[in-house]
Amino acid sequence: MRNSKLIFGISIIMVMAFVSLAAAENVVPSDDRKKTSAGKYVTASQAFEMWKATPEKVFIVDVRTPEEYVFIGHPRMAINIPWQVWTGKYDTEKKKVVLDKNPDFVSEIQKRYKPEDTLLISCRSGHRGAPAAEALIKAGFKNVYNVIDGFEGDKVSDPESSFNGWRLKNGWRNSGIPWTYNIDIDLMPNLIKK
Repeated sequence: MRNSKLIFGISIIMVMAFVSLAAAENVVPSDDRKKTSAGKYVTASQAFEMWKATPEKVFIVDVRTPEEYVFIGHPRMAINIPWQVWTGKYDTEKKKVVLDKNPDFVSEIQKRYKPEDTLLISCRSGHRGAPAAEALIKAGFKNVYNVIDGFEGDKVSDPESSFNGWRLKNGWRNSGIPWTYNIDIDLMPNLIKK
């Protein structure tokens, strides 16, 4: 009796994992800046379900700057390996901070993960996740997904709304899945040197 319950339980978990992966394959971003050559995409909610089903094989990599990771929040289980880093400069014409590519991004990922691991790449809204994922694909990683709505999600596009232009649509933070401001130094290898 116990064995049949155990087998049934394991079967349910395997079906859920398969359904999560199958559902993940069906998401395609409409924004070309979120696309990769591998064509593997998930929403934040799908990423959480994939991780929950097999946390020992599915890893969430937050590629935002350490400042974003700390002050805006992050998925509880996401490691922060930034795709770009802040230069300390501000572009007055574009009205944004200047970021440079992190030259150690791929090597930092290679230190921690195997080419067959499933990596779910998350940024603010999917735009930085795509080139970060592309760099990993070119480095030989086979299961790299872009989290197309990222942590903050897409902008509200409604001129009548007082939230027009705010990142309140979808995304990890807006989807009711666990996130935190708490810092786990083991998940921030580039910020805090032990």
